[in-house]
Amino acid sequence: MSTVDSLPYILPELLLTATVLILFIGDLLIRDKDRLGELALVGVAASLFAIARLSHADDAYVFSRMIVHDQFAVFFKVVFALATLATVWMSLGSNEIRRANQGEYYGLLLSSALGMYFMAAASNLLMAYLSLEFVSLTSYVLTGSLRHNRRSGEASLKYLIYGGVASGTMIYGMSWIFGLTGSMDYAAINAALAAGPHSSLALLIAIVLVLTGFGYKISAVPFHMWAPDVYTGAPIPVTAFLSVGSKAAGFALLLRFFYPALSLLGEAGRWHALGGVDWQQIALVLCAVTMTLGNLAALQQQNLKRLLAYSSIAHAGYMLMGFVVLSDDGLRAVLFYLITYYMMNIGAFLAVMIVVNATGREDIEAFRGLAWRGGSIPAVAMAIFLFSLAGIPPLAGFIGKFYLFAAVIHEQFYALALIAGINSVISLYYYARIVRAMFLDFPTGGETPVALDWSNATLLGVLTLGTVVLGLYWAPVIGLADRSVRFLMG
Repeated sequence: MSTVDSLPYILPELLLTATVLILFIGDLLIRDKDRLGELALVGVAASLFAIARLSHADDAYVFSRMIVHDQFAVFFKVVFALATLATVWMSLGSNEIRRANQGEYYGLLLSSALGMYFMAAASNLLMAYLSLEFVSLTSYVLTGSLRHNRRSGEASLKYLIYGGVASGTMIYGMSWIFGLTGSMDYAAINAALAAGPHSSLALLIAIVLVLTGFGYKISAVPFHMWAPDVYTGAPIPVTAFLSVGSKAAGFALLLRFFYPALSLLGEAGRWHALGGVDWQQIALVLCAVTMTLGNLAALQQQNLKRLLAYSSIAHAGYMLMGFVVLSDDGLRAVLFYLITYYMMNIGAFLAVMIVVNATGREDIEAFRGLAWRGGSIPAVAMAIFLFSLAGIPPLAGFIGKFYLFAAVIHEQFYALALIAGINSVISLYYYARIVRAMFLDFPTGGETPVALDWSNATLLGVLTLGTVVLGLYWAPVIGLADRSVRFLMG
């Protein structure tokens, strides 16, 4: 397919690019900076509409096989667009973002989303690396967008250092893959590994090195150390974006690389690792350790952003359960869980932002008696999000975990299911601490009342309703996830 013929397949990316350029130019011309956020909303919505239109197009490799258009890529682009849409909306109501340079902020936010689009569609190691680096670089700047806030600058610097090391390690592993197979194209790598014997030790080293970069992006243990400090120091909308969009982008890269490139699809939707390296066992250990450390570390946290950072690490471990089992059922469970995680996690950060706007505090004590000092709606919504994160029925998080547990048990990973079950019980403790503070710890009289404006109330209502409804009627979303477990190969 020629370059000109390939252009219609990247219409969503072109729309985002045009919006970014308009934002940077508009920053010089428009005095009311809130209008820039509204422009960003329109641009992301137009991109989402274009993705929906392209979902009916035939699967194809475009731009000399650097990018692939398939249902898997479409699914993740929808997740990224929704995450960006919610983040821009949150930013419009954030006191922190009003103090930042809004033209640069919204332009970089949409640029990061643009890189995520390419991460989901990358079918070549070079494109995977370039898109991941583009997302990382914009994320570093977004984290430090509060220029006069020392904590924000410190978080940005730590993010940069960790990210640089992880990226360097990952590209070194990619060079080993290229040396072993003679190609950077995923389909060619798959064919080379299936065709003949290779050094299992060399392939193992390559996989471990590449997994370092992917593990950093999804904040899996032991590549998670950046997450608590970055989530705490970044503006709350950026933290929400990193916890959902960046994590989903990491899973998009992880799944596309380890499945179509390093595995072979067999009968009954089961995949088999190629090259004589059982990377499934490595992923199994990574999964168990990630969810356990994330939940145990969250138990003693008082800062809500830091607590939700460790919670995010734990949820990366839950999602790795679907990755570990090497089956289409596991992949479908991961995709479905990403949708549920998007709603409940962004919703939780939105509730935190509402309280921070009113009180300037991020600790659990700031939520003391929230339901009785004008914040009954945020308190109820926050309780729903937290119980959903814990996996309590009949909320969306329970259905997401149900599919993950079902996939793991079906493949007879009983020990992993037991570990995940224990971790879910542990997580309920620290989520319940926050709910208790909101409803059972009554105000002492010195707390600041919490007001809710229409913009934040609308977004909070949409996310809360989605979390409840998806826990009761999930057939359309699981159907979408099932259709999206389709990779264009060959």
